[in-house]
Amino acid sequence: MTDEPVSPTPTDPESFEFPVDKAFTIEVNELSIQRSEGVYLRSSNGESDGPVGANTDGSYGLDMYSLEISAPVKLYWRFHAAPEIRKGVDSLKVSFHTTTTVDFGVRTYHKHPAGTIQTTECPEDMMAAVSTLSSALKTTSSERSYPTLRGHPPLIELGETLDIPDGFSKPETDIDIAIPSELRYIYSAAPLAFYLGAELVPGSEPKITTNGFEYEFSPGEQFEDDVATVLKHVFLLDCVVRTEGIHHVDLYERHAIESKLPFDISEMYERPLSEQLASYLSVPFDLVEPHIPRWCLTAHVPSEPNHVEAIPHIVNDLGVIREPRGIERQISRTTTTTAPETRLRRSYARNSASNEVAMTLVEPAVNEESIEHAWFGDRLPMSASKASVDSFTHQLGQGRRSDSINITVVCNDPRMLDEQVSLDDVYGEREDLPYNVDSYFGIPREQLGELLTDGSCDFLHYIGHATPTGLRCTDGELDIRDLDSVGVNVFLLNACRSFEQAEALIKKGSFGGVATLGDVVNEHAVEIGHAVAHLLNLGFPLRAAVELVHEHTRIGEQYLVVGDGSVDVVQSEGGPPIVCHVEKLGSDSYELTIQTYPTKELQLGSLTMPTLNAVDEYYLLPGKMRTFQLSEHELFEYLMWTVSPVEFDGQLHWNNTIGTVDFQ
Repeated sequence: MTDEPVSPTPTDPESFEFPVDKAFTIEVNELSIQRSEGVYLRSSNGESDGPVGANTDGSYGLDMYSLEISAPVKLYWRFHAAPEIRKGVDSLKVSFHTTTTVDFGVRTYHKHPAGTIQTTECPEDMMAAVSTLSSALKTTSSERSYPTLRGHPPLIELGETLDIPDGFSKPETDIDIAIPSELRYIYSAAPLAFYLGAELVPGSEPKITTNGFEYEFSPGEQFEDDVATVLKHVFLLDCVVRTEGIHHVDLYERHAIESKLPFDISEMYERPLSEQLASYLSVPFDLVEPHIPRWCLTAHVPSEPNHVEAIPHIVNDLGVIREPRGIERQISRTTTTTAPETRLRRSYARNSASNEVAMTLVEPAVNEESIEHAWFGDRLPMSASKASVDSFTHQLGQGRRSDSINITVVCNDPRMLDEQVSLDDVYGEREDLPYNVDSYFGIPREQLGELLTDGSCDFLHYIGHATPTGLRCTDGELDIRDLDSVGVNVFLLNACRSFEQAEALIKKGSFGGVATLGDVVNEHAVEIGHAVAHLLNLGFPLRAAVELVHEHTRIGEQYLVVGDGSVDVVQSEGGPPIVCHVEKLGSDSYELTIQTYPTKELQLGSLTMPTLNAVDEYYLLPGKMRTFQLSEHELFEYLMWTVSPVEFDGQLHWNNTIGTVDFQ
């Protein structure tokens, strides 16, 4: 925002030090923005270089300055002046003594692929196509660990010939990854090849080669683990080394390992990627492992040609790729009539001769490496999300976020009104976002169909009953599979066995949502619906919301993400969504550990700084920061100005509004 209306004049984007998509010049006395997760100031004399912390209020001498601002797009403000800069928790204002010329640069985060590569089913063609995904990297320096400098890779589709359009050239890094000509190796190697700008080449023994340096991988199933380890190893050290580059920030992870590194960080920054790689891999993994950000995604992808279409979307998240492995579980349940207050939201089709219900699930072989495990294989997964390329494809057609958020709550059972009532204090309490919340009770199929298809619903919260063949309405079931398309972006189907209808929503146009695998007792469903609503309202993505539900509710394991787990409903205020873990040590002493989660705007490798007094170091996200010891006054002062869930005594407490602390 400016203090007065302005008339922008286009200027040369190449005049900026960093890549920008559009550039223009304006004349202003004051500039302000209501979002400023990260602000970095540079001056021509170098005296003022560094991040601008929260609650900054300072005056600066006459010089040429550049401000880099992390917002839904990357902003650059460049001016010659003696500015006054004031930064709050989620705002930034720059004032000048006289009207000043400001060069304004904008760079989008390249969230859309630049085009499509066609490949045959031939493994060598697959290697060539996957190798070209790194054409989306904006740099091969260690700064590519910043998500804004990793663009969305081009799409891949199967065809009769290998067709790589002009302009999709991988960067020259002199790094090869030799692998057997098998899809399971190609898919697993894809994220590492993308991040290193490496060429996938056929080889009987899997290994990295560059400039006389070799690093051997284990063959077979262990290959997946080795590739994931190298990716995380290199990524963490890039995040440390990049602090000598365009952003000289005080990084906690650098302090933690610098004295133990066998190289000088400033000297390492100047080396080419191939030389950095060799030095990085000489560092023991045990040294870097405790400081690696928590990975966002592990994708379990069958080694079949048609699944190559999923690879660019997974690589865009720097996801680890593994073969689907797991144990089939044949689950039988006998359902019985229960009292209304514990009534099941039943949805199973029942055998007429008995009440036994049987379903086949798969329990994936997963570990704790990622927030989300996305299952692309057959059958329904337990403790994982059911992923679909459709969910990613639908998002590519989405424009910029709407200025308003339309939430639709449908309750189609009067005995479940408690959940709808519990949502009144959740949806719409964000003053910075214009919510439009519409609630409906006991509606027929035709009306529900209109709500799903008219394009006015950003988020649907359905409360009621579901079967594999439909969502229950007052006059029967509405089967979403019968609709031509839907206009609902994100959803929560809080009903028993709602998975089939959730999957239909994804196929018909939705991005992602939350559904159930089995029976859920009504009182527990109310608890979970309330929790998911709180988390989504605070900007948590689906993958994080469901993980927290699994950890902190009684039957959360029945809930799973369907579609893209990185989808969110609203943007988090002033930084990434967080959970504050609080432990009482004494009468006036507490331990605070802050856990951060990623968003669409703040992905793996972004930085954040807690708004705690005397803390001026940055942390990589997502993950847990170091533990802070605070007095009761310091803790409550922090929580008064922090919007986040608080975990205390093993329970989540909602602290959704600045000025209140909702736990004792």
